[in-house]
Amino acid sequence: MKNLWNDTEAAATVARYGKNNISEDLALRVYTTRLLGGDPQLVLHGGGNTSVKTRSKDILGEEWDVLCVKGSGWDMSVIEPQGLPAVKLETLLKARNLEALSDEDMVALQRSNLMDPASPNPSVETLLHAFLPHKFVDHTHSTAVLALVDQENSEALIKQVYGTRMGFVPYIPPGFELAKVAGEVYDRDPSVEGLILDKHGIFTFGASAREAYERMINAVTEAENHIAANGVNTFAQRTDLPANPASAPDLAPILRGAIAEALGEGHFNRYVSDFRTSDNVLNFINGVDLEDYGLRGVTTPDLTLHVKNWPVILPPCPADSIDAWAEAARAAIHAYMEKYQAYFERCNAADDIERTMLDPMPRMAIVPGLGVFGFGRTAKTASISGDVAEVWMKTVTEAESIGRFHPLPAEELFKLEYWSLEQAKLKSRKILPLTGQVAVVTGGAGAIGAATAKLLAETGAHVVVADLDEAAAAAVAKSIGNGSLGVACDVTDPASVRAAFDTAAEAFGGVDIVISNAGAAWQGEIGTLDDALLRKSFELNFFAHQSVAQNAVRLFKLQQTGGVLLFNTSKQAINPGANFGAYGLPKAATLFLSRQYALEYGKIGVRSSAVNADRIRSGLLSEDMIASRSRARGISESDYMSGNLLKQEVTADHVAAAFLSLVLAERTTAGVLTVDGGNIEAALR
Repeated sequence: MKNLWNDTEAAATVARYGKNNISEDLALRVYTTRLLGGDPQLVLHGGGNTSVKTRSKDILGEEWDVLCVKGSGWDMSVIEPQGLPAVKLETLLKARNLEALSDEDMVALQRSNLMDPASPNPSVETLLHAFLPHKFVDHTHSTAVLALVDQENSEALIKQVYGTRMGFVPYIPPGFELAKVAGEVYDRDPSVEGLILDKHGIFTFGASAREAYERMINAVTEAENHIAANGVNTFAQRTDLPANPASAPDLAPILRGAIAEALGEGHFNRYVSDFRTSDNVLNFINGVDLEDYGLRGVTTPDLTLHVKNWPVILPPCPADSIDAWAEAARAAIHAYMEKYQAYFERCNAADDIERTMLDPMPRMAIVPGLGVFGFGRTAKTASISGDVAEVWMKTVTEAESIGRFHPLPAEELFKLEYWSLEQAKLKSRKILPLTGQVAVVTGGAGAIGAATAKLLAETGAHVVVADLDEAAAAAVAKSIGNGSLGVACDVTDPASVRAAFDTAAEAFGGVDIVISNAGAAWQGEIGTLDDALLRKSFELNFFAHQSVAQNAVRLFKLQQTGGVLLFNTSKQAINPGANFGAYGLPKAATLFLSRQYALEYGKIGVRSSAVNADRIRSGLLSEDMIASRSRARGISESDYMSGNLLKQEVTADHVAAAFLSLVLAERTTAGVLTVDGGNIEAALR
């Protein structure tokens, strides 16, 4: 493992933070924490922590000995000084005299001794950091070290690799007891450079940030060297895999629908997927004995919080057998859910603690010959599942190469999966109405499309912004956040539309909401209108909507969780205006297209409706067109744009709100929602 310490960068970090009155100790703590956190072979999504013992003043100016330790919720790779809350050290050290301390009382003790009450909760391993006397303490879940400790003979192997330079701590769940035992192990031999925690990870320490960091790098390098010198790939590869496997976009919607939690009456908790494949992944998942080593458990207990204890293993899928595979996949996921419930009931019965079972859905789905899908309620958590899946596979591969992968038993993993402190975190998480859902918005870079995409993202959806202008689509996606994605899409080209939906399926697993919004207006007297222009308008303002809707329904059918299909029509579809036939005629057809989809696909839970908007500043109603229409009526532009019963201009944001209201209106379909400030002449009759 490469040593990334750089004197110049370290000094620059100290100087930069010094301008904000951050001490050298804390600045260097931030520097090396970032070095550790930036390497997924050391730290993955909250799986490590660091600390420094220093001095700090309280609000009264009194100086205290404190432990600055990584706070809950902070990513080590981008940590800032405020992510290392200061805790009064004296009280933490006194806690070592206690016979026992519950997890809840431990958290309360730590919080009550924060220098700043607004700080995040200190790490659950704060006491362990405190009980070690060194100024700097580093903790990681190195994959190489885990490959050593995930063995039946782990203690002997650690002594073989490190001799007496590292202490060995038997497995104990994180908390007070682990802190006490680790402290005792160190006290028996204060000459050690670190501690190896069985089935957990590694601690190193030192008088300086550099010493603690370099001891970590050296210890991990020794583990890597041992594996490299002694490891042999033991995964014999299957020979029955399809020569032409189905693609990830083909299978993702099926899997995503299969793990959606049915809540009744058309309600679902939906999940987002994240697909991964590589030579290392394929070597793992294509092994003949995958059902053995792939189901033994996770490599360190905290991974249960992300991916549960085991994946669902599905059959390979030839490209020409997707329907048959779908049935087998749904059956396998159902069996997984039953297995998980039995695991919960068995482990939960072992004590008197009252627990509520988490959802039984898998977080990893392996398809031999293809790759692994990670699942989560959001794109971020799905990506975390994907990251964890890859690192888990690497660790198991290395463990098997030097012996036999031997993780903790399910009963021990259960304790952390259902740890009261983690359960409290889950209960506090905010769930937005569209969490877990994926939306496609065509014409997404335009005024209405961008406003709609933004509102959907703010309500929890992950949005695929599809537009003819790829750069503009990407810019909108970046601006609205929430993992949104910009893609190029010519809605008049069926292949381009299919590609956009396939991109959504590969990126997120499928689609739940489709806003068919792209369009353009052409003018001309109908009696003299060029046929080519009318056909061009029909291609964009009708047939393109049909192409988008067909792709939406294609994915809705695979997912089997319903869906929402909304069309942007126009008052021209209801109340045609002179010289606007080229635009109004296909829009009228699109209005009835929305009802046809409602009629034919309501039985599978698809809701289809339309938004009828009028006089919205956009690419369709440009500033030049507004000026032209205003002059033709002999009124000001302001009066033209507010020419409605409310005498107020209607904006793209108002149209976006209409689309969102239809998305959330669970018992509305085949409807038309008018957004025009009031226009009796254009009202539906």
